Amino acid sequence: LSCENEIKLLTAEIERLKNFGCLGISPSLEGLRDENAKLKYRLNFLRKSLQEERSKTAKSMININSCLQEIFGAAIQAAYPDLENPPLVVTPSQQPKFGDYQCNSAMGITQILLKTKEQKVSPREIAEQITKNIPANECIEKVEIAGPGFINVHLRKDFVSKQLSSLLMNGVQPPAVGKRKKVVVDFSSPNIAKEMHVGHLRSTIIGESMCRLFEFAGYDVLRLNHLGDWGTQFGMLIAHLQDKFPDYLTVSPPIGDLQAFYKESKRRFDTEEEFKKRAYQCVVLLQSKNPDFIKAWELICDVSRKEFQKIYNCLDITLIERGESFYQEMMKDIVKEFEDKGFVQVDDGRKIVFVPGFPVPLTIMKSDGGYTYDTSDLAALRHRLCEEKADILIYVVDSGQSVHLQTVFAAGQMIGWYDPKVTRVTHAAFGVVLGEDNMHAVLTAEELRAAQTSVAFGCIKYADLSHNRLNDYVFSFDKMLDDRGNTAAYLLYAFTRIRAIARLANIDEEMLRKAAREEVLVLDHEKEWKLGKCILRFPEILQKILEDLLLHTLCDYLYELATTFTEFYDNCYCVEKDRQSGQIVKVNMWRLLLCEATAMIMAKGFDILGIKPVQRM
Repeated sequence: LSCENEIKLLTAEIERLKNFGCLGISPSLEGLRDENAKLKYRLNFLRKSLQEERSKTAKSMININSCLQEIFGAAIQAAYPDLENPPLVVTPSQQPKFGDYQCNSAMGITQILLKTKEQKVSPREIAEQITKNIPANECIEKVEIAGPGFINVHLRKDFVSKQLSSLLMNGVQPPAVGKRKKVVVDFSSPNIAKEMHVGHLRSTIIGESMCRLFEFAGYDVLRLNHLGDWGTQFGMLIAHLQDKFPDYLTVSPPIGDLQAFYKESKRRFDTEEEFKKRAYQCVVLLQSKNPDFIKAWELICDVSRKEFQKIYNCLDITLIERGESFYQEMMKDIVKEFEDKGFVQVDDGRKIVFVPGFPVPLTIMKSDGGYTYDTSDLAALRHRLCEEKADILIYVVDSGQSVHLQTVFAAGQMIGWYDPKVTRVTHAAFGVVLGEDNMHAVLTAEELRAAQTSVAFGCIKYADLSHNRLNDYVFSFDKMLDDRGNTAAYLLYAFTRIRAIARLANIDEEMLRKAAREEVLVLDHEKEWKLGKCILRFPEILQKILEDLLLHTLCDYLYELATTFTEFYDNCYCVEKDRQSGQIVKVNMWRLLLCEATAMIMAKGFDILGIKPVQRM
């Protein structure tokens, strides 16, 4: 819409410039030509952008729930024009006998009319008024009023068939989400010289999947790894490095086990007073950017990076490192900004900031002049909002940090870095991890290795993502590797079976593409209809997760899709064979297309979850 408006304004401006000549006004002919050329260039650019946007929107998968909300929103507005923000409740039906979707707005409107206008109207009467005002549309076959005022919605089969054909021809496209926004995701964030524990692993897996989802939806995503790579612990590590490898500046120290190295330095720090003093001196020299101490710090960080990268490579994780050290030069300005705006109080030499609604203040400077994690986190928040210009900022951090992060976010809002009505700043918290078909084919060695890798890392990721991240979960290899129920092993196997159907029928990709262009997807059997509708719910699922960041919803959907497909496959012959010879006698191509559409959605779902499927298993 903004493109269209600008095109209209630019067209009018070009006409105005042309009129200068007609009116005999020539302030500068060359200047007019230059201005006219610039405007035409801008106009052509905008027309091209608008064309691309329209093409993209045309290919986008339709969110049926959103379409129905628009239809019923218009019907409610027409029936009750005086109501402000009436409730709009549209959900998929839980039972096929009640249609495909339900609009349950009538009950809420009854309450509003009673409270605001003192009108006593039954929900059923309201439902009747809504149904009378449903505008003409291409997706609703019929509506029925049930019970006290539920509106059951039956979709048109030709509409569903058309959407499935579009999916098969255009591929799995993201739902239209409007303006392209900048999303910054802070995840993983292990500490240098310490082991990456399961909490960091969970942040890594969840954060990666969130990034993949936002990228698929067309957002500009920046993936940040806020490494714990600065602080007083580096003083004892550098002091221990000097003692153990005195020639570290010229010969790279062979630190094999950095965790053991850290424990040794910590033991000395706790028991040797002289070593403790030297460790503090090392911190001062490091913070003053002494080149020898910067070199020691970099050596220690590099050892950790290599260990972390091994894990990231296994899990196919992509991150940009911006540790605490990145923000060190910004902290002085953070303290000054809070002081200049009158938010700083001095408490026993510390500079603190109280944030309304939070009992514990943020300490932005210690009594010795040093900075804290609070200062570092405020600097990171400011940089992401003011320099990176994030529209959406997500912190994938364990729930134990909730109060701290909410305080930091509120401080950023208080000082004016962002308006929550415009910019979304979210803590995607997660709970802690607790300790505890008859088709056979011989796989090549390469196929076996691919399947082993896919299942191994897929199971670890899926076990995490399939749980509501707000809850704790038990880390259990037995449950992860179970090939029954909602597990990666089951879904990966289901996917390979679906892919095998066309292969066994000797139908290749080109034949499927040709069929997608020419075949009408018949959805006469109840299991075909059920599967078709389930496939098309994918955009609604993604839209919901973009809003609440709860990825287990996608896992639940993929499991539902796999089980719905099994029902379809058990009841609807895709490939019919002669019982005596086993020869193929008939291929029901529209059903193979349903198989292909199911596999396409599952593949994109796996991709968002960071799981690599295989063709054979």
